Amino acid sequence: MVAAAFAAMFASFGIAYSFGAFLEPMAEEFGAGRGTTSVFFALTSLTYFGLGALSGVAVDRYGPRRVLLVGGIALGAGLAATSQAGELWIGLLTYGLGVGIGVACAYVPMVAVVSGWFERRRTLAIGVAVTGIGLGTLAVAPLAAALIDEVGWRNTHLLLGMTGAAVLVVCALVVTRPPVQTGPAALTLAEAVRNRDYRRLYLASGLLSVALFVPFVHLPGYAVEAGVDRVAAAALVGVIGAASTAGRLVLGVVAARTGALRAFQGCFLTMGASFALWSLGSGGYGVLFTFAVVLGVGYGGFVALGPAVVAERFGTTRLGGLLGVLYTSAGIGSAVGAPLAGVAVDASGSYVPVIAGCLVLGAAAFLTVLGVGRR
Repeated sequence: MVAAAFAAMFASFGIAYSFGAFLEPMAEEFGAGRGTTSVFFALTSLTYFGLGALSGVAVDRYGPRRVLLVGGIALGAGLAATSQAGELWIGLLTYGLGVGIGVACAYVPMVAVVSGWFERRRTLAIGVAVTGIGLGTLAVAPLAAALIDEVGWRNTHLLLGMTGAAVLVVCALVVTRPPVQTGPAALTLAEAVRNRDYRRLYLASGLLSVALFVPFVHLPGYAVEAGVDRVAAAALVGVIGAASTAGRLVLGVVAARTGALRAFQGCFLTMGASFALWSLGSGGYGVLFTFAVVLGVGYGGFVALGPAVVAERFGTTRLGGLLGVLYTSAGIGSAVGAPLAGVAVDASGSYVPVIAGCLVLGAAAFLTVLGVGRR
């Protein structure tokens, strides 16, 4: 189950988070600015986080196999259609829906499945599974940049779509529903909405996500303007992914000592503070590399510990639905952040307002999550 979850997240998130490599060539071909083209990523993230509420409920009801098969078909078909798009709005629709549905069917359902199969070492199991997100980002982002240079962005979309669909279909063939566990029932959705701590988690995740996903889209472009080679610039997104892998494993060990909630709050502090490093990015590639590492470590713990916090605080019997609804906050935040950042850069000709805004949002998210009480 952990291996299947790892592979599904490696493929789906690796493809989704490689979009920074496509931003410049697609903007050039369609004659669009960064803000307009960033809507590709925004629609995708809104789709996969927003539909997580449905895929989470679906995996609770129908099991993971059917959900993964739907995701594989959507991912392959969406990227194949994007590779043939002749207008920006067509590519926007096919990419956003295809990749968005693919990730929605791979992420929340598989995290819920792994959480259901483990009890004593749930945090470790989730941490290992979600390292697929980081390693996928590390591998696919620079690979996509290299393929774009060789065969163009259209053929690269087609190749990634075929490969990602194949991986999700294979994963669907091996996963099974977790055994039924005894214990107190998890909150219903109505109860969760009325719960103060659940609402605070929702708000904190939303605020952080507005800032968090900006570097995934705009950091490569910032680095290129600073004189960095295009492939090396795209690799910075891979560095975030690699560091997030370490963060998921190391902070899982930390959580065993401090508790999942305290470690989770520490991740918010780490990510918020990391944007201060980005403000020093004119100092060269080394500074940008360090920023990517610090952001990635905090991001990795945020992804790995979130499900454990929800499971410990609110129960596991309806975990898919609870996680899915919670992640809609990340969808809204990511959908707002990247396009607004692109518009701000186009309007001002500078990344300074964007970086400052990310720093403020990170601080607000940390203060919000501090209000979440222990179980």
